[in-house]
Amino acid sequence: MSDPIELLVQGRAHDLGGGFAVRRVLPSVKRRMVGPFIFLDHFGPMDVPVGGGMEVRPHPHIGLATVTYLFDGGIFHRDSLGYAQAIRPGDVNWMTAGSGIVHSERTEPEMRATGFRMHGVQTWVALPKTHEETAPAFEHVEAARLPAWQEGGTAQRLIVGTYAGRIAPTTHFSPIFYVGVEAAAGAKLTVTPDHQERAVYIADGALTVGDRQLLVGDLAVLAPGQTVEAIAGPQGAKAMLLGGATMDGPRHIWWNFVSSDKERIEKAKADWRDQRMGKVPGDDEFIPLPDR
Repeated sequence: MSDPIELLVQGRAHDLGGGFAVRRVLPSVKRRMVGPFIFLDHFGPMDVPVGGGMEVRPHPHIGLATVTYLFDGGIFHRDSLGYAQAIRPGDVNWMTAGSGIVHSERTEPEMRATGFRMHGVQTWVALPKTHEETAPAFEHVEAARLPAWQEGGTAQRLIVGTYAGRIAPTTHFSPIFYVGVEAAAGAKLTVTPDHQERAVYIADGALTVGDRQLLVGDLAVLAPGQTVEAIAGPQGAKAMLLGGATMDGPRHIWWNFVSSDKERIEKAKADWRDQRMGKVPGDDEFIPLPDR
């Protein structure tokens, strides 16, 4: 059988400010997208001390949807539509930016007061051309509403899309799948060939695929059309399976803006510079447009 791994991408350190570091995996010089996934940040696992936490001030997005998923900790989301929603492990926050939205992500005072453990993944999903200018929206889906199953010593949860005969209730606009996996030591994970483009990202522990051991920060893009088996290491593993159909053309990405049209990004820059994209109720701060 041919090599089940088509390409290996390794995350690189990136500081969001305030000492909150992430591994940035997508986009990469090796690979821009996997299916509609155009951005992947992995944070933690980390023990956040008393008084610490996330302080991402209001900032804008266009042409994408953000998907936040946590293994540990919590984040409080606020946006220019007026939504204010905490996310907890196993839940999903799906925010459709479409024609434009502004949001903030912060740690709640109650969590700051005690300190906490934080571990999660945030991804951006590029919207198809037919939906790039769709109306902005926000959706919170509790863990109990998501398909969850156990198989071969793994616990899996379908966060968005369709996979292995299951359908998640989360909004989506093109063929997609996104699965959170927690595997016991030595567990066998089988990745089905349902979708055109697929990848597995290691968030904790290790997985062996073929003759290669994947460690934290590794994103393995899988060869299409074949069932792929992975074995968890002696400490087990936490992983994300992701992908979908190949996008309907390339996407331009600049700061928090994604579009198939460079001119649309220039308009978004001007709109944010002139503060025409809305405000987050109760949060007067904002991140200025970067110089470059």
